[in-house]
Amino acid sequence: MTHPTIASFDRVAGQLAVGGVPIDRLATRVGSTPFFAYDRRLLTARIEYLRSTLPDGVNLSYAVKANPMPAIVQHLSNLVDSFDVASALEMRTAMDTPIPAERVSFAGPGKTSEELTQAVAAGVTIELESETEAARIEGIGERLSIRPRVAIRVNPDFEVRGSGVRLGGGPQQFGVDAERVPALVKQLISADMEFLGFHVFAGSQNLHADILADAQRKTVDLVLRLAEAAPEPIRYLNLGGGFGIPYFDRDEPLDLAAVGANLADLLEGSIRPRLADVRVVIELGRYIVGECGVYVTRIVDRKESRGRTYLVVDGGLHHQLAATGNFGQVIRRNYPVAVGNRLDAPVTEKVSVVGCLCTPLDLLADKVELPAADVGDLVAVFQAGAYGLTASPTAFLGHPPAIEVLV
Repeated sequence: MTHPTIASFDRVAGQLAVGGVPIDRLATRVGSTPFFAYDRRLLTARIEYLRSTLPDGVNLSYAVKANPMPAIVQHLSNLVDSFDVASALEMRTAMDTPIPAERVSFAGPGKTSEELTQAVAAGVTIELESETEAARIEGIGERLSIRPRVAIRVNPDFEVRGSGVRLGGGPQQFGVDAERVPALVKQLISADMEFLGFHVFAGSQNLHADILADAQRKTVDLVLRLAEAAPEPIRYLNLGGGFGIPYFDRDEPLDLAAVGANLADLLEGSIRPRLADVRVVIELGRYIVGECGVYVTRIVDRKESRGRTYLVVDGGLHHQLAATGNFGQVIRRNYPVAVGNRLDAPVTEKVSVVGCLCTPLDLLADKVELPAADVGDLVAVFQAGAYGLTASPTAFLGHPPAIEVLV
């Protein structure tokens, strides 16, 4: 069965095509392998799908950490409502786009004084992770004679099941514990900061619409309680995201329509009656860009070892760590892969695709069924649009970096 992401890409003369360009021609155009290729058409289509399915009153924010390639951020600046960044470099990338500073939020623990100073000077919304961070920002604002724009990232008093990474509930380095938030709100207002509202993000990579809906309901209930304790109306409510994409054969795509219907109910039934002027944000990264990219690497050797066939490629985990199973997988499973220049060829063999690094961890695909392939053929690893190059140990063993292109 063809993985739905593979089917969504174009085919030209039996080859995978990214942005309408056949993969062998694209490799020549790029000049070398390995490389990441992102499909502009698919990226735009994903935003259109989100806009058509989520309620009109919800703003879309792109989490730049999912893929901070400047060309992608520039492209999305014309399609989304805001950006969320997690470092000063990501903030500068966002600020180079038409998105205004007040629509850029800066989240993440461990922000340095230099980063906070840049953020206050830029006028972005700083999402506070602790009381200590709040005190540092107060001092920076006084020194610069600028009133900082802040929101509180809340560590909720509930956990979300079914998430790939848990970012809320229990003790966390992320956010301020919900029970401590009312006191911090009063501190912010007395310090003459521009307090905007709350951000609650409890988990990522969730494929279960019912679990996401339950988490959103609990999040709204929590925020409404916190808003009652705020001395002035809140204007910003980031409900997080956590929308997952199907990486493996047994994964079912997220039922976005069900998520959208639940959000519509919450918006009309709970949020608007109580918080009339609040800007409601859904923050997505992986869901926007993850399925729009492929990692392309060339076979440099084919070898047999005691009955097992290996296709050795010029890429590996130093570019695409997640596909090797070393980026959060408990049980290793294969990402969808294909011989990109032989899409129409019959499947004839079971092989393992391994990278060029001197470690057995460098396994891009284990015992997968593919068409017969040899030296010079191009292997495409799908679901490579998010947490690829920047989430990989690019300096490991000194191999050259992968190129990125938006086609």
